[in-house]
Amino acid sequence: MWAMASGLFLLYMLLSLRTHERLLSHAFDLAIFEQAVRSYAEGHLPLSEVKGPGFPVLGDHFSPVLAVLAPLYRLWPSARTLLVAQAGLIAVSVLPLTQWARRSLGSTAALVLGLCYGLSWGIASGVGFDFHEWAFAVPLLACSLSALGEGRPRAAACWALPLVLVKEDMGLTVAVVGLLIAWRGGRRARRLGLGVALAGVASTLLAVLVVLPAFSPSGSYFYTVYAGASGGGQGGGFAEALRTATIGLVTPETKVTTLMLVLAPTLFLAVRSPLVLVAVPLLVGRAVSNNPAHWGTGYHYSLTLMPIVFAAFVDALGRRGTTGAGLRRYLAGAAGVCALLLPVYSLAQVAYPETWRSDPRIAAAHRVMDRIPDGATVQASDGLVPHLSDRTSVSLYGWPASRPEPQWIVVDTQVPQQRRWPLSATDESIALAGARAQGYRVVAQEAGFILLGRSPNTP
Repeated sequence: MWAMASGLFLLYMLLSLRTHERLLSHAFDLAIFEQAVRSYAEGHLPLSEVKGPGFPVLGDHFSPVLAVLAPLYRLWPSARTLLVAQAGLIAVSVLPLTQWARRSLGSTAALVLGLCYGLSWGIASGVGFDFHEWAFAVPLLACSLSALGEGRPRAAACWALPLVLVKEDMGLTVAVVGLLIAWRGGRRARRLGLGVALAGVASTLLAVLVVLPAFSPSGSYFYTVYAGASGGGQGGGFAEALRTATIGLVTPETKVTTLMLVLAPTLFLAVRSPLVLVAVPLLVGRAVSNNPAHWGTGYHYSLTLMPIVFAAFVDALGRRGTTGAGLRRYLAGAAGVCALLLPVYSLAQVAYPETWRSDPRIAAAHRVMDRIPDGATVQASDGLVPHLSDRTSVSLYGWPASRPEPQWIVVDTQVPQQRRWPLSATDESIALAGARAQGYRVVAQEAGFILLGRSPNTP
């Protein structure tokens, strides 16, 4: 089990670091999280220049767990530290699930289930797209649900409660874990479970209604703008949110596809375990969102679902008493689904020659960025921001909330159209011409990378 977890850690780390090295990581979200962790490492509350000048991160999402990375970041101040930490957090989540499966179903089943989980599409999507605070939730969920499945309610509660420090909405997930503890245990476990459920709900309400508005420059919780419609408008109040939550898992069809893919790695057997209910707050939260990015299988949004559905899978197999040929059929089916989906998602990139092919533009990019002094204010193209966030005050070029009139502007003018954001090639060209007209001069230009600096005489 440890060898499998170590191998998966190496795989995740290689993919993350190579993606970053190829200038394919992003301002949103890797640089935001690095700036937050850098703030903690420097001894103050987290700020992110990418979100806006001096923007308090605790006014965006309640994720104080990021402070855990501060000591590591002080030793190795780089975005790579976050990527390696994420790889380790996700890889270690394999251990509680496989150890539970070994005790319940045997060593062979544990090995197959561990590999299917570690190579699942939801894990791949999260590893392949920057760093996110949800990486901390993955091992906590795996440990909590494994303990719950093995009849250890106190351990399940202890592992679940720290989830409230990962993100403001995780308190609802904690609440469901608490209700399951109360349902599956005796009188003492019932009191414990209800206490955990109340603590989870209270933490979410406290974060959303008090903490986040207190830190937010707007004085409110920003992400309420996403509440409401699959297909129409924002807001609408509680009745609209309830209506959308009721039908949101089936309209539009993208949500149906996502739900099917979430359950497919377990051959839909996860629905036979009550542990799958822990996924409901996460799924409903995405369903009621009016942001289409939340509905599909891209980005990191399905990362925390994988330990839940695989824990439900182990629980369902154990509760059914599946052994022998029946167990082998389920394991073969799960492995088949994993093999079918593996080439579609990011983990397969480690086998592609282009992933490891040397690109001289990468060295050119670093030569250009090395001209920028430490501590300077910078606006940079999306793929360059995470390479400057450890030593400068950097924001995203073309983003409306970025700090105006930075000392330096560095732009990759040869970004493929499908990866351009937030400016199109035409808008970028116009913006660069405007910057020159305002007193910026070309300091360096190589392989499509342009570095502009403000003239000393420019007011």
